[in-house]
Parts: sequence; structure tokens; C-alpha cells
Amino acid sequence: MKPETSTDVPAAERGTVVLRDVTLRDGLQLTGGLLSTERKVQVVRELLAAGVTAIEIGSMARPDLVPSMANTIELIEALTPEELDHCFVWVATPRNVARATAAGARHLQYCLSVTDAHNQANIGRTTEASMEALPEAVRLARAAGASIQLCLATSFTCPFEGTVDPERVLRLVLDPRAEGTSGVVICDTLGQAFPGEVRALVARVRDSSRFAEIVFHGHDTWGMGVANALAAVSSGASMIDGALGGLGGCPFAPGASGNTATEDLLFALRPEWLQEDNFGALVRLGEAVTEEVGEAGRSKAAQGARSRAAAFSWVIPGAE
Repeated sequence: MKPETSTDVPAAERGTVVLRDVTLRDGLQLTGGLLSTERKVQVVRELLAAGVTAIEIGSMARPDLVPSMANTIELIEALTPEELDHCFVWVATPRNVARATAAGARHLQYCLSVTDAHNQANIGRTTEASMEALPEAVRLARAAGASIQLCLATSFTCPFEGTVDPERVLRLVLDPRAEGTSGVVICDTLGQAFPGEVRALVARVRDSSRFAEIVFHGHDTWGMGVANALAAVSSGASMIDGALGGLGGCPFAPGASGNTATEDLLFALRPEWLQEDNFGALVRLGEAVTEEVGEAGRSKAAQGARSRAAAFSWVIPGAE
């Protein structure tokens, strides 16, 4: 059965937008429960089987600070080269790049914060120091045949400095040291942005003509996750991030909460590959993962899929 289409985003735009699932990185950062390497491999394969073509699988963060990322290298090594073509790994230093690519990573996100205060809390250095190291990170990635995105955390608000001036974001976007990166990730780290400002900032990044790919990474703290993602798409974002069950948040950003739910984003965008059956598979996978890590599922679409409105084709058969 062909799914109903969304009227919120033009069909041409829906067709070009990629949903990147970030459950295994950003989604697990604040959870008490941990997933084994074997279980993470299974999650990757279930996501791919359901039709998700981009997956953030982990980070090179210090395992003593973010224990849920301790087995990222093992996960990279456990996946096939074909699977790794769909996978992204978070890095913050050239050394991170070297370690990740040596294990087999093909796609990287080099992350820094627009504000010094959050960059110090998250990475342990100033924003300028992170930018100074970026050309070497790009060189190492290219030498290994890997792509590398520039990921800008706290692009809208900072937990320590408050509202972020868009000009600070644009200065980093236009910085010549970002040349060689494959795209830019604009992050609403705290989920405090609203659609108007997301639309405006993404449009300005688009008009800079520096990046062929713009990614929007949002959180649903204030209930604007889906609306902000649609606003980003309307201004030119070609990839949006989400996590199963709305898992996630930054352990170094007070006030941050879960990512926008993968299920909610897909239900809103209705990409051509999404059908009722694979949507149901993603709902079940989200339910399983959130239960395994001891978290409540926050996806409204998943809740709807479990309703008793049996006449609606997106409800999972037999749901109660």
C-alpha cells in the first residue's frame, strides 16, 4: 500500500532528504544502560534493513567520560565495509580521526561548539583551538579515503552563554580552515530553537555556498523537534538527525534532553521508501532499545502506532 503523503514539505524536497539515525551515539549518551557491541551491530543491521541509509554509530569520546561509547572501535571493526558506507562516527581531534579511520570508519563528524564555554565543557579546549586542528583532521580523513563533516554544536543557544548570535555560526561556516569538509551540521543542542530562527539560519548557511550538504541536528526539549526539522528542510537542509524513541542528550549541556524521534521525523516526512511495514519495524526496534537501556520512549508517532485506531493503516496490527 502506498503511504499517504505529507503536505508540510514539497515532494521534491522529501525525495532528497536523508534521515540519519543517531541512536547509537547521541541517543545513548545520557542513558544508564549500556549496549554490547553485538547488540549495536544488530541495531545497525535492523536500521539498514528497515530502509535507513545513514546511521551515527558512536564517538571517539573518552570512555571514562561517556561509558556508552567505550566500544565504538569494536563496533566499527565488527561491521562490513558495505555497512560502514552508511555509518558516521563523531570525532573531535585529529587523533580521533586517525583512530577511527584505522578501524575502518568511512564517514566522520568533526564536532566543536560555537561557544567557548560549551566547547571547554564538551571537548576541553576553546573553539579556536578546535578550528586550528580542523585542517589536520581533514587531511587525515582524506588520506584514509573518508569524508568528514563540520559539526557545529550550540548553533542557537548555549547552556552557559545563552542565545548565540547567528554571526558566530556564519564566521565558522565561512572560515577557510573548514575547506575540505563534506558538509556542515547545524545543531540545536538544547532543543530551544524555534522554526523561524532555524529556517533563517539554515538559509544563511545555504546562501554562503560553502557546503554542498547541510545537516540539521535537533532536540525535542521544547516540543519543536519535528517543526524545526521541517523548517530546516524548507531552507535547504538535505539531512536531518533523529534517534529512536527520542533518546539522547548531551552530558555536558545542562538542560539538554532527547533527540527528535526518528519515528516522528519519518512519519512527518514520509520518504518514498517508508511503508507501513518498515515503519512498524522501526517502532518495534525503538521500543526494544529504549527498554534495554531503561528509558521511556518519547516518540509520539510510536505511541500513535500502538493506538486502537485500526482503520488507520499506519497503526501496527494487533496494537492495543
